[in-house]
Parts: sequence; C-alpha cells; structure tokens
Amino acid sequence: MPIEKARVLAVPTVTKLGPETEGAVIVGGSHAAIFTTYLTLKARPLAAIQHDASFGRDQAGIAGLAWAEQFGFAMAAVAARSARIGEGADMLERGTISAVNRYAAACKVEPGMTCREAADLLRSASPATATPAPMLETRSEAMVAGARRPIVMVDSIALAQPGDAGGIVLSGSHGGTPSDGYSAKVNPQLVLFNDAGFGADYAGLASLPILEQKGIAAATVSVFTARIGNGRSTYEDGIISAANARALALGAVIGAPAKDFVDAVARQ
Repeated sequence: MPIEKARVLAVPTVTKLGPETEGAVIVGGSHAAIFTTYLTLKARPLAAIQHDASFGRDQAGIAGLAWAEQFGFAMAAVAARSARIGEGADMLERGTISAVNRYAAACKVEPGMTCREAADLLRSASPATATPAPMLETRSEAMVAGARRPIVMVDSIALAQPGDAGGIVLSGSHGGTPSDGYSAKVNPQLVLFNDAGFGADYAGLASLPILEQKGIAAATVSVFTARIGNGRSTYEDGIISAANARALALGAVIGAPAKDFVDAVARQ
C-alpha cells in the first residue's frame, strides 16, 4: 500500500495549536520569529510555513527558520506582500515563499514558489530529530516617573493578563486580526503592536479599527525599527507607524518614538 502523505493544515495563529497538528504540515498566520517557531515545534507537526512579517529589524520575522535547524525541522516563510499575516488560509491560497531553511530546501522548497506548492513538497519532509526544551516568553514591567502603575511589556499579546485591564501593554505581536481577541479579553487603555511591514491588504494593522470599536486605543510600531516578537523592543526602539482614533486622541504621532508617547500616556 502507498504511504499516506501528511495533510496540510492552515491556521490563523500558532498560539492555539491542538493535537490535530501532530504530523501535519502547518501553514500558520503567525510570524516566524523564534518563540512562535518554538510554539509550532512543541505541537509536533511534520513541517511548517509561517509569515515573514517583512523580515524587519535584525530579520526577526524569520529568525525561527535558522533556529529550527538544530531540531532537524523543515520550515519556510511566506512574503508579507503576497498574503495576509494572521490568516493561514490566505497564505495557502495566494502566498509566495520568501525564505527557507536547509531542511525545507532539501524538500525542494525554494523562494518564489507558491505557498501551496511548498506545502505539498513539505509533506515528504522528515520528522524533527529533537524537541526543544521549554521556553518562556518575556513579560516585564517598567515604571515611568510620575505614573501610578507600570507599563507592561510582553513578547506576545497572549501573555497579557486580566490585571492589565485599564493599563498600557506593549506587545511584540503583529497587529493583525488574531491580536484583537487577546487584547479585548484584557481590555487595556492602550496597546501597541508591531506592524509586520503592513503587508498584503494592510493586514499588519487589521486589529486597530476593531479595537477602536471596542473602546481600546491601539497603535503599531514599524517592523523596521523594533524587533517583532519582542515587547521591550516595541517600547524602547519602536517608531509609531499607525494609530487608531483613540490612540491619536491620547497623543500618538506617526513617526514619533513609541516610548515618548507611552510615557506621556502613563503620566496622564
């Protein structure tokens, strides 16, 4: 009997992978930074394709590809300009491959081919040779002089907590639609994301108008100024690239340092 090939599974985010992921080729709407790649590997898929988030500062958007090689894991990334971040189905439908690691290259995956072609080739990948040790994302706080509560910095908006309600959350996550649900659940006064280079259909900012309707001020910083997947970099390095009306009313200025804006809001 012929050996059945792995199935291809498209998901909006790799932060919620379940048991159905095991042995599948994942097309995940998350960026391909190291921690999101770790989350993918933890779910034991056969191989993965994630979003390149326009590569960004220090090429953080695809840093997971090289990192995954130590585990023998085949992985590729889809170009931000070709498909929407946060939407694995759109990536599978119209995405173009922009980067591959050596295990994906061994499966004949190469930049320029369609995501669907690459996913089909990755169905013949060899399983990962090792499992990564548990990894924790960073959650930290900074106290601004004159403020009554600290600023919270998280590498993923999924790390925001109920106690952050009414506060300021600086996230390393992209500003696509999956970030809306996590933010609304916490209900901060202000939340910042990485814009992932805006990308196809401005998907990197898609959560901003949704959060506006929910009464939450939200803005993004440029992926070329702050490392995606790093909340502290959002705060310390980020330059504001987009903001909803509530954030503008709080004083957000496109092209200005995120830190100046956030510190001013914290003192209000």
